[in-house]
Amino acid sequence: MISTVANLPSPASPFLQISSYESIPFQQLQSHPRTALANSYVIRKALIRKHYLAHTVRSYLVKIRDSELRDHVPVTVDFEVDYAEFLDEALVEAYELNESFMRNEGKDGSNREWWILKPSMSDGGIGIQLFSTAQELRDIFTNWEADQPESEVGDDHERVQSAIPDAESSDTQNLDSGIITSQLRYFVAQPYIPPLLLPEYQNRKFHIRTYVLSVGAIRVYVYKPMLALLAEMPYRTPGTVVDSLSSNGGTKAAMDMRPHLTNTCLQATSASTTPTVLPLCSLTSSLLPPPLLSSVTTQIYTTTSTLFRAAVAQPTNFQPFPNAFEVFGVDWLVDPEGKVHLLEVNAFPDFKQSGPEEGRGVVEGLWRGVLGIVLMGDGKGEGFFGVLQGESTEGKCGGKEAKGNVERKWGMKEVLDLDMGRR
Repeated sequence: MISTVANLPSPASPFLQISSYESIPFQQLQSHPRTALANSYVIRKALIRKHYLAHTVRSYLVKIRDSELRDHVPVTVDFEVDYAEFLDEALVEAYELNESFMRNEGKDGSNREWWILKPSMSDGGIGIQLFSTAQELRDIFTNWEADQPESEVGDDHERVQSAIPDAESSDTQNLDSGIITSQLRYFVAQPYIPPLLLPEYQNRKFHIRTYVLSVGAIRVYVYKPMLALLAEMPYRTPGTVVDSLSSNGGTKAAMDMRPHLTNTCLQATSASTTPTVLPLCSLTSSLLPPPLLSSVTTQIYTTTSTLFRAAVAQPTNFQPFPNAFEVFGVDWLVDPEGKVHLLEVNAFPDFKQSGPEEGRGVVEGLWRGVLGIVLMGDGKGEGFFGVLQGESTEGKCGGKEAKGNVERKWGMKEVLDLDMGRR
């Protein structure tokens, strides 16, 4: 163990670093591609930043119109806003939104088409809001701006823009408010998809957290044990509670987002004794029988494969190199018909979301598999440092029926093996 690359016996010594993005010595990686290995690609915003991801998917669908991405990635409207007063101008070409607003005119909240707003540069569910009318969307931005210190929302545009974090950074500090000024610029809006609800779990909304390993240039694996992250409160249809403007034209009452947010990092206390994080394979419900669960996982495998193939087609914004690997946390929603929808791709996922002992076992098994594949190989050859694959135990819910060395030993399902010609 060394504290800095300066302590290497020689610059060409075999070297592995697992740390935060900001701490990785990328110059060392580029200078010594055959001996230096780290746990992050230099550039991967084609996946991890929501407006880039929208562009990645749209570009791929132009070329492959019948791709799985059309069915499993929600329609996404992305726009750029510096200040609330420019919102209407930013939405001039947001045709899907404007048409939805027109269809919602005269309808009560429970019968409208609802949209979910996500700041592109935020993580952990920060800043997510629901809206169904143009006025509701304006109120969201106006309220955010009113909450910011004057020094950040004044006329000093350069100061505000300089605070926007690097698109590859994982820094999400200063999260005391619902949104921070450095995130006020790029946004995406998507149709709000009603979730599959399980009565055995108090009809709480849940999403699936999948861990995906990308190695070199490029092999992609989905870790078969997955997690189900449940909302803090039972689900309520948007618009059924506190969703309208006050009668005197005042500010819109805040919507309670707890039934809609499944990010465990935003949950203060659970409203029930049921855990908010469970291994997906442990969910027992008549509405999620084994055949449907098998279909869900198959959809995740195929869509993940296509998603990374689409990212590779964006070489400016996704650059996998042979001497790097990365673990992504990919989130999926299951609708009442059993169809899987991509929510987002997270770099440096928060493993604290793994919850109690069973969830921690999933993360432990994940990292056994990650290091097993990266250091010992995947059965097709040696690992990065020339180490041959050894013995291992399989993680819980790993699927013992799986065929293939990687699946049997590490619980990793290979979904993409694409030679990009980088050596």
